[in-house]
Amino acid sequence: MIAAPRNRLERLANKFDERFGIEARGIQRVPEYLRAGKPTTRDYVQMWSIWFSANCTATQFTAGILGPVAFGLGFTDAMLLCTFGTIFGSMCSAYISTFGAISGNRTMVVARFTMGYWPSKLAALFNIVINVGYGLIDCIVSGQILSAVSGGSMSPVVGIIITALITWFVSTFGIKLFHPYQGHAWIPQVAVLFILIGCASPRFDTITPSQGTGATVAGDRLSYFFLTASVPLGWASQSADFYVYFPKSCNKYLVFLMTTMGLVLGKVMVEFLGIGLATGLAINASWAAAFDVSLGALLVEAFSPLRTFGHFCCVVLAVGICANMIPSTYSTGLSFQLLDSQAERIPRIFWCTFTVIIYVVCAIAGYRHLLTIFNNLLAIIGYWIAIYMVITVQEHIIFRRKRGWKWDQWDNKQYLPVGIAAFTAFCIGWVGVVLAMDQTYFTGPIAKLVGENGADMGLPCGAFLTAVIFPPFRYAEIKCLKR
Repeated sequence: MIAAPRNRLERLANKFDERFGIEARGIQRVPEYLRAGKPTTRDYVQMWSIWFSANCTATQFTAGILGPVAFGLGFTDAMLLCTFGTIFGSMCSAYISTFGAISGNRTMVVARFTMGYWPSKLAALFNIVINVGYGLIDCIVSGQILSAVSGGSMSPVVGIIITALITWFVSTFGIKLFHPYQGHAWIPQVAVLFILIGCASPRFDTITPSQGTGATVAGDRLSYFFLTASVPLGWASQSADFYVYFPKSCNKYLVFLMTTMGLVLGKVMVEFLGIGLATGLAINASWAAAFDVSLGALLVEAFSPLRTFGHFCCVVLAVGICANMIPSTYSTGLSFQLLDSQAERIPRIFWCTFTVIIYVVCAIAGYRHLLTIFNNLLAIIGYWIAIYMVITVQEHIIFRRKRGWKWDQWDNKQYLPVGIAAFTAFCIGWVGVVLAMDQTYFTGPIAKLVGENGADMGLPCGAFLTAVIFPPFRYAEIKCLKR
């Protein structure tokens, strides 16, 4: 419930909450008395299931496929890089998630304490753009699969709309439906994925090595490592959002562990299969022909030995993508509220609805260009969140170790940092990103130094410059402004 509704929309949201259980609360802090008690084993399992369900979906096939297809990597190379990249990115997101139960504040509200009141609005804007992009990709994958199952008689647009409607309902309803849905959504997905392993794995190419030699293949490996790290890293801008109703006394190490395990296990299971399917394109002409049509067509072809049951498995995968869309859609509604004080007065349920409309329109317009969209979007995710992560870690470890946090001051501009240091470090960090990024639309001078294809080192270079710049600027900010 919204404690003190200020307008007709907020009063309407409270009525929905009271009568139907639709969550009205937006970015307002959840006080301790509403989440009193001790955490249970079920709470920690629930934390794991949120992330396992969100990431054990067909969307992750794309990240796996990019290893062999976009970077020319062999089966073993791609799997190893995917494993360690996923672990790295997952640990970053898990670290941010620990702030949820401790503070009772959403992720981008916590950013007000680390980046400052005004720069945190920039972080919220980035989160909106990235989540809309992810919603676009998820809709496209689901639409392509359902279209392929129908033999092309049904447009991908129909699948896009079906997936979006399910996502809209759960994300708009809020946390009371969110946790039960995410707690069980992974079960049919895992069953179907094991069927795919038995059906398609004999046709994987596990022998052919990575293409290229020396610095060229090293650059491709580096690029793919950071790309796979960017996938789970993308959750860092929202991972605390779903823990604000858990007891404050939750063990932060267990929160970190369960979040990491959910992210890693969910992602690698699907991405490994994506890698296997991609390696099989060169030796299975029917797979290659299907992939030329869409990712959905490739999955249908991989399940083809099972005939009608294989089509049913594809439908399960398509609908299961909703579990990946729901958390990001829920979080986007919160980020919209952080953009402006007037935006905060519009309840989360209306912003979630607006978000779904945006990415459905974009998905319908761009469903023919999935891999290009995915590859470029993931890099942007990693770039900005790496910078945000460095600022958060340094603020936490260096500057808040003794001063502590006053979480109930989440909306007090006089207490929160001004954000001069964070904004300066953020901008300079992006200079490092531009110098070292390697994308289809731009390759920086540092990236060009590695092999024939270059190497995308935007993430580590941006993080390094941020880590160097932020501490002295933040120290000066505290000394001069006292906050």
